[in-house]
Amino acid sequence: MFTRFHRPTLTGFLGMVLCALATGCNVDGMFENDQPPKGAIPMSRSEAPRSASPDASGLSVVAQREVDLVENVLTYRAEYHRGLAELRDYYRDHGYANKQSWAEFELDGARKIKAFRYLLDSEVPSEELRPTQQISEADALYELGLEQMRKGGRGVPIFYKEKNMIQAADTFRELIEKYPSSDKIDDAAFALGEIHKEYLPDQEPIAVKWYERAWSWDPQTPHPARFQAAVVYDFRLHDRDRALELYRSVLKDEAESGSNVRFATRRIEQLIRDQGAVTAQVTNVDKVP
Repeated sequence: MFTRFHRPTLTGFLGMVLCALATGCNVDGMFENDQPPKGAIPMSRSEAPRSASPDASGLSVVAQREVDLVENVLTYRAEYHRGLAELRDYYRDHGYANKQSWAEFELDGARKIKAFRYLLDSEVPSEELRPTQQISEADALYELGLEQMRKGGRGVPIFYKEKNMIQAADTFRELIEKYPSSDKIDDAAFALGEIHKEYLPDQEPIAVKWYERAWSWDPQTPHPARFQAAVVYDFRLHDRDRALELYRSVLKDEAESGSNVRFATRRIEQLIRDQGAVTAQVTNVDKVP
């Protein structure tokens, strides 16, 4: 749910800073719930259980009918959000302040609902897109998304505002959907990876999908998408084989970042050494009479 910043103790503040520096974690658990605007009567809704966050390994396609149904759900979600946004804007433009606040509150509530990742590929556009055109409208959306991230506490996790980050994510997705040939689509994809990795809980599987789109859309993307994906696979998803593959690609395709190359080199050595130790243990067990 959207959150309001609550002043931490000095110990908690230092702990969050150390956590953020070490792992890029967010600061859930330090906030209190928002209240509805005065006079509004929001619809009731139930939240999906937080313990049911699926991981990437459980997201295989059952049948084509599943794909169709998931795409319907995604379409209805998007239409509902767009409809509320249009209603809010209508009330704003015609001076109905109370109703504008109600529509804004309902739109916020719709964004807070726990949404399951039934099929990751249904939420991420095709890897076949290519950034071939400079489009001023797309450039403006990209700058807007960056500004929304800044207001949401980008780079300063203790000042993180979920509402602003979700707005930024919506803006970057709008850019990709409206202008799929824009030369900003790989930039927007990388930003979406950052938002899902750093600021939204349990979103690592979708984060790596967005990182992967950044370099599949533009193999020469200036962003460290391969490195960030490697770190997520390594330390959060614990897929060390995929992490090792991506660390190696960092040495080849993202060599301009010296610190990332040094980290990737050390991590490759560690992962290979760990793999060797596991192999040796298995071999020794097999030799026991």
